[in-house]
Amino acid sequence: MQRSPQQAGPESRTPPSAPSATPTPAWAAADCSAAEPIGGLQEYYYELCMEKSQEIKPFILHILQEVDEEIEKGLVGITLNVAGNCHLMPVERVTGLDVRYNLISDVGASYAAKLLQKQHNLIYLNLMFNDIGPEGGELIAKALHKNTTLKHLRMTGNKIENKGGMFFAAMLQVNSSLEKLDVGDCDLGMQSVIAFATVLTQNQTIKGLNLNRPILYGEQEESTVHLGHMLKGNQCLVELHMCKHDIKNCGMKQLCDALYLNRSLRYLDVSCNKITQDGMVCLADVLKSNTTLEVIDLSFNRIENAGANYLSDALASHNRTLKALSVVSNNIEGEGLVALSQSMKTNPTLSNIYIWGNKFDEATRVAYSDLIHMGRLKSDNTDVEPFVVDGHVYLAEVSNGLKRHCYWTPGYGEACSPSSNAGFTLVPVGQYL
Repeated sequence: MQRSPQQAGPESRTPPSAPSATPTPAWAAADCSAAEPIGGLQEYYYELCMEKSQEIKPFILHILQEVDEEIEKGLVGITLNVAGNCHLMPVERVTGLDVRYNLISDVGASYAAKLLQKQHNLIYLNLMFNDIGPEGGELIAKALHKNTTLKHLRMTGNKIENKGGMFFAAMLQVNSSLEKLDVGDCDLGMQSVIAFATVLTQNQTIKGLNLNRPILYGEQEESTVHLGHMLKGNQCLVELHMCKHDIKNCGMKQLCDALYLNRSLRYLDVSCNKITQDGMVCLADVLKSNTTLEVIDLSFNRIENAGANYLSDALASHNRTLKALSVVSNNIEGEGLVALSQSMKTNPTLSNIYIWGNKFDEATRVAYSDLIHMGRLKSDNTDVEPFVVDGHVYLAEVSNGLKRHCYWTPGYGEACSPSSNAGFTLVPVGQYL
């Protein structure tokens, strides 16, 4: 079937006027449902591969076929999803591009930059883990200076380093449309982290920021000091990820001092740091007065029983806004875990709690089994599931959490299940995960 130029759009190529003259594409044998080219994006892709002597990918043709069908129906706003690590995800009817886990490199980044300059409908771009370096990061950041439509950009895992990070920080001084930026695991340096903190004292557009795992040297926790200072003045940021920032109790105190003044942050991720029970004294005190925090991720720290007791006291008696708490792998024993379970009985707001990786005793297993069986704790809202063997209750791990599918897509089931990505479900920032 051929389409008029008006249907194909200004960028589409006009199909040949004589279909019989078009050679039978090689992909017809790979896909029995497509005996001949039907025009549109499929035919354009076929001709481009022939022209460049490139292998024709049946998977890409399948995706383009679905896109052509959506265009034929007159629908607008389509995600061209060719993620390298997932060959089963359907094309979503959204205005975005997901090309994560490929080998785009700096060369491909130059084309992505041109796309951002020319495409005025794109609001989501996922480039995570594509071997993009500082030069490619610079091109994309500079392209965003004039872009006014992109809302969410994921650069996760591309080693843009300190140089690239500085260009993205400079971009936030100019760009007023981007709402969520993920530069986690990008090997940012201290200089670029401080630059982001400085820019965000003025930028009032960014709602979500991921600065996970920068390359930091020294023991003075400068990044935490500057980000804490930023939180005192910024009243727009909703979601902040500071995983692997080497935060200790002193740094946690800096953040807590800022949270007394901040009235916008709803999701705080300080997982994989070096916070102990002393840091929980400060956080528990904040929770007694803070009315905005809804999700806190403390996974992979070392708060132990004492820290868990501080949190449970604040949650039981004062706080009524926190919805989700993760204390996965914090060296908490039965006393602290039972205290947290007891706080849920008096706190009607706390709905999600994640405890796997701690030291379960009989009292812990019974306490969480009772919470689940009485309906106070839903099975989708925790990472444990009770079972009984020889009259004794045990807890098994289930694949639920605040951000289980942040970096990867499961081979089956929902790609963005609310139970696996509860943090993003409870605090939705931007249109995309």
